[in-house]
Amino acid sequence: MSDFAGHLPGSREYRRLLVGLFFGGVATFAQLYATQAVLPAIAADVAAGPAGAALTVSASTLGLAVAVIPWSIVADRIGRVPAMAIGLVAATVLGATTPFAEDLGILLTLRLLEGAALGAVPAVALAYLSEEISPRFVAAAAGSYIAGTTVGGLSGRVASGWVAELAGWRWGVASVVLLCVVAAVVFLTLVPAARGFVPRRLRSVRGPTVRRRLGINLRSPVQVALYAQAFLLMGAFVAVYNYLGFHVADPPFSLPSAVVTVLFLAYLAGTVSSPRAGALAVRYGRLPVLLASTAVMGVGAAAMLVPSVVAVIAGLIAFTAGFFGAHAVASGWTPVAADPEARAQASSLYYLGYYGGSSLFGWLLGLVFASVGWNAFVAAVVAMCALAFVVAAVALRTAPSTPR
Repeated sequence: MSDFAGHLPGSREYRRLLVGLFFGGVATFAQLYATQAVLPAIAADVAAGPAGAALTVSASTLGLAVAVIPWSIVADRIGRVPAMAIGLVAATVLGATTPFAEDLGILLTLRLLEGAALGAVPAVALAYLSEEISPRFVAAAAGSYIAGTTVGGLSGRVASGWVAELAGWRWGVASVVLLCVVAAVVFLTLVPAARGFVPRRLRSVRGPTVRRRLGINLRSPVQVALYAQAFLLMGAFVAVYNYLGFHVADPPFSLPSAVVTVLFLAYLAGTVSSPRAGALAVRYGRLPVLLASTAVMGVGAAAMLVPSVVAVIAGLIAFTAGFFGAHAVASGWTPVAADPEARAQASSLYYLGYYGGSSLFGWLLGLVFASVGWNAFVAAVVAMCALAFVVAAVALRTAPSTPR
Protein backbone atom coordinates (compact mmCIF):
# COMPACT_ATOMS: atom_id res chain seq x y z
CA MET A 1 0.00 0.00 0.00
CA SER A 2 1.02 3.62 -0.50
CA ASP A 3 2.56 5.53 2.42
CA PHE A 4 0.62 8.66 1.38
CA ALA A 5 -0.65 10.31 4.60
CA GLY A 6 -3.83 11.88 3.19
CA HIS A 7 -5.01 15.31 2.09
CA LEU A 8 -5.61 17.89 4.83
CA PRO A 9 -8.47 20.41 5.09
CA GLY A 10 -7.58 23.64 3.35
CA SER A 11 -5.53 22.02 0.61
CA ARG A 12 -6.56 22.32 -3.03
CA GLU A 13 -6.78 18.55 -3.50
CA TYR A 14 -8.96 18.19 -0.39
CA ARG A 15 -11.42 20.75 -1.75
CA ARG A 16 -11.45 19.16 -5.20
CA LEU A 17 -12.06 15.73 -3.70
CA LEU A 18 -14.99 16.86 -1.57
CA VAL A 19 -16.63 18.91 -4.32
CA GLY A 20 -16.08 16.14 -6.84
CA LEU A 21 -17.60 13.47 -4.58
CA PHE A 22 -20.45 15.84 -3.73
CA PHE A 23 -21.41 16.01 -7.41
CA GLY A 24 -20.80 12.28 -7.78
CA GLY A 25 -23.40 11.81 -5.04
CA VAL A 26 -25.77 14.16 -6.86
CA ALA A 27 -25.37 12.28 -10.16
CA THR A 28 -25.93 8.93 -8.46
CA PHE A 29 -28.84 9.59 -6.16
CA ALA A 30 -30.84 11.89 -8.41
CA GLN A 31 -31.11 9.02 -10.91
CA LEU A 32 -31.67 6.38 -8.25
CA TYR A 33 -34.80 8.07 -6.88
CA ALA A 34 -36.03 9.82 -10.03
CA THR A 35 -39.30 7.86 -10.03
CA GLN A 36 -40.16 8.20 -6.34
CA ALA A 37 -41.96 11.55 -6.60
CA VAL A 38 -44.06 10.34 -9.55
CA LEU A 39 -45.15 6.95 -8.19
CA PRO A 40 -48.87 7.83 -8.24
CA ALA A 41 -48.57 8.88 -11.90
CA ILE A 42 -46.68 5.69 -12.79
CA ALA A 43 -49.27 3.61 -10.92
CA ALA A 44 -52.05 5.18 -13.00
CA ASP A 45 -50.15 4.96 -16.30
CA VAL A 46 -49.12 1.29 -16.08
CA ALA A 47 -52.12 0.08 -14.04
CA ALA A 48 -50.10 -0.79 -10.91
CA GLY A 49 -51.02 -0.19 -7.27
CA PRO A 50 -48.82 1.71 -4.79
CA ALA A 51 -46.61 -1.31 -4.06
CA GLY A 52 -46.31 -2.12 -7.77
CA ALA A 53 -45.27 1.41 -8.69
CA ALA A 54 -42.82 1.46 -5.78
CA LEU A 55 -41.03 -1.45 -7.45
CA THR A 56 -39.49 1.12 -9.82
CA VAL A 57 -37.56 2.39 -6.79
CA SER A 58 -36.93 -1.08 -5.37
CA ALA A 59 -35.66 -2.35 -8.73
CA SER A 60 -32.98 0.34 -8.94
CA THR A 61 -31.90 -0.10 -5.34
CA LEU A 62 -31.89 -3.90 -5.74
CA GLY A 63 -29.65 -3.56 -8.79
CA LEU A 64 -27.34 -1.34 -6.80
CA ALA A 65 -27.31 -3.74 -3.84
CA VAL A 66 -26.38 -6.70 -6.04
CA ALA A 67 -23.68 -4.73 -7.86
CA VAL A 68 -21.76 -3.09 -5.02
CA ILE A 69 -19.51 -6.07 -4.27
CA PRO A 70 -18.63 -6.70 -7.94
CA TRP A 71 -17.88 -2.97 -8.29
CA SER A 72 -15.57 -3.13 -5.26
CA ILE A 73 -13.65 -5.93 -6.95
CA VAL A 74 -13.41 -3.92 -10.18
CA ALA A 75 -12.22 -0.88 -8.20
CA ASP A 76 -9.54 -2.95 -6.45
CA ARG A 77 -8.26 -4.02 -9.84
CA ILE A 78 -8.49 -0.89 -12.02
CA GLY A 79 -8.58 1.85 -9.38
CA ARG A 80 -11.20 3.82 -7.46
CA VAL A 81 -11.77 6.78 -9.78
CA PRO A 82 -11.90 4.82 -13.08
CA ALA A 83 -14.49 2.43 -11.60
CA MET A 84 -16.72 5.29 -10.44
CA ALA A 85 -16.38 7.04 -13.81
CA ILE A 86 -17.38 3.93 -15.79
CA GLY A 87 -20.40 3.33 -13.56
CA LEU A 88 -21.69 6.88 -13.80
CA VAL A 89 -21.39 7.04 -17.58
CA ALA A 90 -23.15 3.68 -18.02
CA ALA A 91 -25.94 4.65 -15.60
CA THR A 92 -26.58 7.94 -17.37
CA VAL A 93 -26.92 6.18 -20.74
CA LEU A 94 -29.35 3.63 -19.24
CA GLY A 95 -31.28 6.38 -17.46
CA ALA A 96 -31.84 8.14 -20.76
CA THR A 97 -33.72 5.09 -22.06
CA THR A 98 -36.16 4.68 -19.14
CA PRO A 99 -38.68 7.36 -20.25
CA PHE A 100 -39.30 5.28 -23.38
CA ALA A 101 -40.41 2.16 -21.48
CA GLU A 102 -43.91 1.19 -22.58
CA ASP A 103 -44.83 -1.23 -19.80
CA LEU A 104 -43.93 -1.96 -16.20
CA GLY A 105 -41.77 -4.98 -17.02
CA ILE A 106 -39.47 -3.07 -19.36
CA LEU A 107 -39.34 -0.13 -16.96
CA LEU A 108 -38.34 -2.37 -14.05
CA THR A 109 -35.64 -4.06 -16.15
CA LEU A 110 -34.12 -0.74 -17.15
CA ARG A 111 -34.27 0.55 -13.59
CA LEU A 112 -32.57 -2.64 -12.35
CA LEU A 113 -29.70 -2.21 -14.83
CA GLU A 114 -29.43 1.51 -14.08
CA GLY A 115 -29.15 0.77 -10.38
CA ALA A 116 -26.47 -1.83 -11.03
CA ALA A 117 -24.39 0.75 -12.92
CA LEU A 118 -24.94 3.36 -10.22
CA GLY A 119 -23.53 0.95 -7.64
CA ALA A 120 -20.00 1.97 -8.61
CA VAL A 121 -20.11 5.24 -6.68
CA PRO A 122 -21.45 4.11 -3.27
CA ALA A 123 -19.39 0.90 -3.50
CA VAL A 124 -16.15 2.85 -3.85
CA ALA A 125 -16.61 6.46 -2.71
CA LEU A 126 -16.13 5.99 1.03
CA ALA A 127 -13.20 3.61 0.65
CA TYR A 128 -11.62 6.14 -1.74
CA LEU A 129 -12.31 8.95 0.72
CA SER A 130 -10.87 7.05 3.69
CA GLU A 131 -7.67 6.39 1.72
CA GLU A 132 -7.23 9.93 0.39
CA ILE A 133 -8.11 12.05 3.45
CA SER A 134 -6.06 12.34 6.63
CA PRO A 135 -7.67 9.84 9.07
CA ARG A 136 -8.64 12.46 11.64
CA PHE A 137 -10.92 14.22 9.15
CA VAL A 138 -12.57 11.22 7.49
CA ALA A 139 -15.81 11.49 9.50
CA ALA A 140 -16.32 15.15 8.59
CA ALA A 141 -15.43 14.50 4.95
CA ALA A 142 -17.85 11.56 4.80
CA GLY A 143 -20.57 13.90 6.05
CA SER A 144 -19.89 16.23 3.13
CA TYR A 145 -20.19 13.34 0.67
CA ILE A 146 -23.47 12.25 2.25
CA ALA A 147 -24.69 15.84 1.90
CA GLY A 148 -24.17 15.46 -1.85
CA THR A 149 -26.28 12.32 -1.83
CA THR A 150 -29.08 14.23 -0.11
CA VAL A 151 -28.95 16.99 -2.71
CA GLY A 152 -29.06 14.35 -5.42
CA GLY A 153 -31.99 12.54 -3.84
CA LEU A 154 -33.85 15.82 -3.37
CA SER A 155 -33.14 17.20 -6.84
CA GLY A 156 -34.15 13.96 -8.50
CA ARG A 157 -37.44 13.82 -6.64
CA VAL A 158 -38.33 17.50 -6.95
CA ALA A 159 -37.29 17.92 -10.59
CA SER A 160 -39.18 14.84 -11.73
CA GLY A 161 -42.24 15.76 -9.65
CA TRP A 162 -42.54 19.33 -10.86
CA VAL A 163 -41.82 18.58 -14.51
CA ALA A 164 -44.25 15.67 -14.36
CA GLU A 165 -46.98 18.07 -13.28
CA LEU A 166 -46.59 19.91 -16.58
CA ALA A 167 -45.59 17.21 -19.03
CA GLY A 168 -46.08 13.77 -17.46
CA TRP A 169 -43.86 11.42 -15.50
CA ARG A 170 -41.74 10.42 -18.52
CA TRP A 171 -40.55 13.97 -19.10
CA GLY A 172 -40.06 14.29 -15.35
CA VAL A 173 -37.63 11.37 -15.35
CA ALA A 174 -35.91 12.70 -18.49
CA SER A 175 -35.27 16.05 -16.79
CA VAL A 176 -33.37 14.24 -14.03
CA VAL A 177 -31.11 12.55 -16.58
CA LEU A 178 -30.09 15.97 -17.94
CA LEU A 179 -29.29 17.15 -14.41
CA CYS A 180 -27.15 14.06 -13.85
CA VAL A 181 -25.17 14.60 -17.04
CA VAL A 182 -24.05 17.99 -15.70
CA ALA A 183 -23.24 16.60 -12.24
CA ALA A 184 -21.28 13.68 -13.73
CA VAL A 185 -19.18 16.05 -15.85
CA VAL A 186 -18.31 18.10 -12.74
CA PHE A 187 -17.39 14.91 -10.88
CA LEU A 188 -15.15 13.65 -13.67
CA THR A 189 -13.47 17.03 -13.99
CA LEU A 190 -12.70 17.63 -10.31
CA VAL A 191 -12.14 14.37 -8.47
CA PRO A 192 -8.37 13.80 -8.12
CA ALA A 193 -6.59 10.57 -8.99
CA ALA A 194 -6.03 8.21 -6.06
CA ARG A 195 -2.72 8.50 -4.21
CA GLY A 196 -3.51 6.37 -1.17
CA PHE A 197 -4.36 3.22 -3.08
CA VAL A 198 -2.49 1.07 -5.59
CA PRO A 199 -4.67 -1.11 -7.90
CA ARG A 200 -4.11 -4.80 -7.31
CA ARG A 201 -2.98 -5.38 -10.91
CA LEU A 202 -0.03 -3.05 -10.27
CA ARG A 203 1.10 -4.58 -6.97
CA SER A 204 4.01 -6.95 -6.58
CA VAL A 205 2.21 -8.56 -3.62
CA ARG A 206 -1.45 -9.31 -4.36
CA GLY A 207 -2.81 -9.53 -0.81
CA PRO A 208 -5.82 -11.57 0.35
CA THR A 209 -8.41 -12.96 -2.08
CA VAL A 210 -11.85 -11.41 -2.47
CA ARG A 211 -13.40 -14.27 -0.53
CA ARG A 212 -11.03 -13.67 2.35
CA ARG A 213 -11.63 -9.91 2.29
CA LEU A 214 -15.38 -10.47 2.46
CA GLY A 215 -14.91 -13.02 5.24
CA ILE A 216 -12.78 -10.63 7.30
CA ASN A 217 -15.65 -8.16 7.35
CA LEU A 218 -18.47 -10.65 7.84
CA ARG A 219 -16.70 -12.18 10.87
CA SER A 220 -16.38 -8.78 12.52
CA PRO A 221 -19.21 -8.02 15.00
CA VAL A 222 -18.53 -4.31 14.51
CA GLN A 223 -18.92 -4.50 10.74
CA VAL A 224 -22.07 -6.62 10.98
CA ALA A 225 -23.60 -4.14 13.43
CA LEU A 226 -22.84 -1.28 11.04
CA TYR A 227 -24.42 -3.21 8.16
CA ALA A 228 -27.50 -3.72 10.36
CA GLN A 229 -27.77 0.06 10.78
CA ALA A 230 -27.78 0.43 7.01
CA PHE A 231 -30.33 -2.35 6.47
CA LEU A 232 -32.84 -1.21 9.08
CA LEU A 233 -32.57 2.57 8.86
CA MET A 234 -32.48 2.82 5.07
CA GLY A 235 -35.37 0.37 4.80
CA ALA A 236 -37.45 2.54 7.11
CA PHE A 237 -36.38 5.74 5.36
CA VAL A 238 -37.23 4.68 1.82
CA ALA A 239 -40.54 3.18 2.90
CA VAL A 240 -41.66 6.49 4.42
CA TYR A 241 -40.73 8.45 1.31
CA ASN A 242 -42.37 5.83 -0.95
CA TYR A 243 -45.76 5.87 0.76
CA LEU A 244 -46.11 9.26 2.44
CA GLY A 245 -47.32 10.72 -0.87
CA PHE A 246 -50.18 8.21 -1.02
CA HIS A 247 -51.04 8.91 2.63
CA VAL A 248 -51.28 12.70 2.36
CA ALA A 249 -53.18 12.50 -0.93
CA ASP A 250 -56.03 10.79 0.96
CA PRO A 251 -58.38 12.38 3.54
CA PRO A 252 -58.04 14.13 5.94
CA PHE A 253 -55.19 15.81 4.05
CA SER A 254 -56.25 15.49 0.39
CA LEU A 255 -53.15 17.35 -0.79
CA PRO A 256 -52.69 17.89 -4.56
CA SER A 257 -49.70 16.23 -6.19
CA ALA A 258 -47.82 19.51 -6.65
CA VAL A 259 -47.93 20.09 -2.90
CA VAL A 260 -46.93 16.49 -2.20
CA THR A 261 -43.79 17.06 -4.27
CA VAL A 262 -42.91 20.02 -2.03
CA LEU A 263 -42.72 17.60 0.93
CA PHE A 264 -39.53 16.22 -0.58
CA LEU A 265 -37.86 19.52 0.31
CA ALA A 266 -37.57 17.95 3.77
CA TYR A 267 -34.53 16.27 2.23
CA LEU A 268 -32.69 19.54 2.85
CA ALA A 269 -32.69 18.61 6.54
CA GLY A 270 -30.35 15.77 5.60
CA THR A 271 -28.13 18.12 3.63
CA VAL A 272 -27.63 20.07 6.85
CA SER A 273 -27.50 17.19 9.32
CA SER A 274 -25.05 14.88 7.54
CA PRO A 275 -21.97 17.16 7.57
CA ARG A 276 -22.97 18.38 11.03
CA ALA A 277 -23.15 14.81 12.31
CA GLY A 278 -19.71 14.10 10.83
CA ALA A 279 -18.25 17.13 12.61
CA LEU A 280 -19.90 16.17 15.91
CA ALA A 281 -18.55 12.63 15.55
CA VAL A 282 -15.02 14.01 15.32
CA ARG A 283 -15.61 16.01 18.50
CA TYR A 284 -17.71 13.68 20.67
CA GLY A 285 -17.24 10.23 19.15
CA ARG A 286 -19.17 8.28 16.58
CA LEU A 287 -21.40 6.16 18.79
CA PRO A 288 -23.13 8.97 20.75
CA VAL A 289 -23.91 10.81 17.52
CA LEU A 290 -25.18 7.64 15.84
CA LEU A 291 -27.49 6.84 18.76
CA ALA A 292 -28.79 10.40 19.02
CA SER A 293 -29.48 10.54 15.28
CA THR A 294 -31.36 7.24 15.36
CA ALA A 295 -33.47 8.45 18.29
CA VAL A 296 -34.36 11.64 16.41
CA MET A 297 -35.35 9.53 13.42
CA GLY A 298 -37.71 7.41 15.51
CA VAL A 299 -39.32 10.41 17.20
CA GLY A 300 -39.84 12.06 13.82
CA ALA A 301 -41.54 8.96 12.46
CA ALA A 302 -43.87 8.81 15.48
CA ALA A 303 -44.84 12.48 14.96
CA MET A 304 -46.21 11.58 11.53
CA LEU A 305 -49.03 9.68 13.26
CA VAL A 306 -50.68 12.99 14.14
CA PRO A 307 -53.37 13.83 11.54
CA SER A 308 -52.06 17.34 10.94
CA VAL A 309 -50.08 18.67 7.99
CA VAL A 310 -47.86 20.67 10.34
CA ALA A 311 -47.10 17.59 12.46
CA VAL A 312 -46.38 15.47 9.39
CA ILE A 313 -43.98 18.07 7.98
CA ALA A 314 -42.21 18.56 11.32
CA GLY A 315 -41.96 14.80 11.80
CA LEU A 316 -40.65 14.29 8.27
CA ILE A 317 -37.95 16.93 8.76
CA ALA A 318 -36.81 15.35 12.04
CA PHE A 319 -36.99 11.85 10.55
CA THR A 320 -34.89 12.91 7.54
CA ALA A 321 -32.32 14.81 9.59
CA GLY A 322 -31.94 11.86 11.96
CA PHE A 323 -31.55 9.36 9.16
CA PHE A 324 -28.84 11.24 7.31
CA GLY A 325 -27.00 11.98 10.53
CA ALA A 326 -26.96 8.27 11.36
CA HIS A 327 -26.01 7.30 7.82
CA ALA A 328 -23.16 9.82 7.68
CA VAL A 329 -21.67 8.40 10.87
CA ALA A 330 -22.22 4.70 10.13
CA SER A 331 -21.07 4.82 6.51
CA GLY A 332 -17.94 6.79 7.36
CA TRP A 333 -17.19 4.50 10.31
CA THR A 334 -17.37 1.32 8.22
CA PRO A 335 -14.15 1.67 6.17
CA VAL A 336 -12.29 3.26 9.08
CA ALA A 337 -13.03 0.28 11.34
CA ALA A 338 -12.22 -2.27 8.60
CA ASP A 339 -8.99 -4.04 7.85
CA PRO A 340 -7.05 -1.83 5.38
CA GLU A 341 -6.92 -4.65 2.81
CA ALA A 342 -10.71 -5.04 2.94
CA ARG A 343 -11.98 -1.47 3.03
CA ALA A 344 -13.64 -1.48 -0.38
CA GLN A 345 -15.47 -4.70 0.50
CA ALA A 346 -16.46 -3.25 3.90
CA SER A 347 -18.08 -0.26 2.21
CA SER A 348 -19.67 -2.50 -0.40
CA LEU A 349 -21.18 -4.76 2.26
CA TYR A 350 -22.50 -1.69 4.06
CA TYR A 351 -24.23 -0.58 0.88
CA LEU A 352 -25.42 -4.11 0.20
CA GLY A 353 -27.26 -3.91 3.52
CA TYR A 354 -28.30 -0.33 2.80
CA TYR A 355 -29.92 -1.01 -0.54
CA GLY A 356 -31.02 -4.49 0.40
CA GLY A 357 -33.07 -2.86 3.16
CA SER A 358 -34.31 -0.23 0.72
CA SER A 359 -35.46 -2.84 -1.80
CA LEU A 360 -37.05 -5.18 0.76
CA PHE A 361 -38.77 -2.75 3.08
CA GLY A 362 -39.54 -0.25 0.32
CA TRP A 363 -41.86 -2.93 -1.05
CA LEU A 364 -42.78 -4.96 2.05
CA LEU A 365 -43.95 -2.02 4.16
CA GLY A 366 -46.12 -0.99 1.22
CA LEU A 367 -48.08 -4.18 1.79
CA VAL A 368 -48.45 -3.19 5.44
CA PHE A 369 -49.64 0.27 4.42
CA ALA A 370 -52.15 -1.10 1.89
CA SER A 371 -53.53 -3.82 4.16
CA VAL A 372 -53.63 -2.35 7.68
CA GLY A 373 -53.11 1.37 7.22
CA TRP A 374 -50.75 4.22 8.05
CA ASN A 375 -50.65 3.77 11.83
CA ALA A 376 -49.40 0.18 11.60
CA PHE A 377 -46.96 1.26 8.91
CA VAL A 378 -45.46 3.95 11.16
CA ALA A 379 -45.34 1.53 14.10
CA ALA A 380 -43.22 -0.81 11.96
CA VAL A 381 -40.89 2.06 11.02
CA VAL A 382 -40.44 3.09 14.66
CA ALA A 383 -39.74 -0.52 15.63
CA MET A 384 -36.99 -0.73 13.00
CA CYS A 385 -35.38 2.44 14.37
CA ALA A 386 -35.55 1.04 17.91
CA LEU A 387 -33.94 -2.24 16.83
CA ALA A 388 -31.11 -0.37 15.08
CA PHE A 389 -30.57 1.71 18.23
CA VAL A 390 -30.27 -1.39 20.42
CA VAL A 391 -27.89 -3.16 18.03
CA ALA A 392 -25.62 -0.10 17.88
CA ALA A 393 -25.67 0.45 21.64
CA VAL A 394 -24.73 -3.17 22.36
CA ALA A 395 -22.31 -4.01 19.53
CA LEU A 396 -20.49 -0.72 18.93
CA ARG A 397 -19.57 0.26 22.49
CA THR A 398 -15.95 -0.82 22.05
CA ALA A 399 -15.71 -0.43 18.29
CA PRO A 400 -12.50 1.10 16.90
CA SER A 401 -13.03 4.60 15.58
CA THR A 402 -9.61 5.15 14.05
CA PRO A 403 -7.87 3.23 11.25
CA ARG A 404 -5.97 0.10 12.18
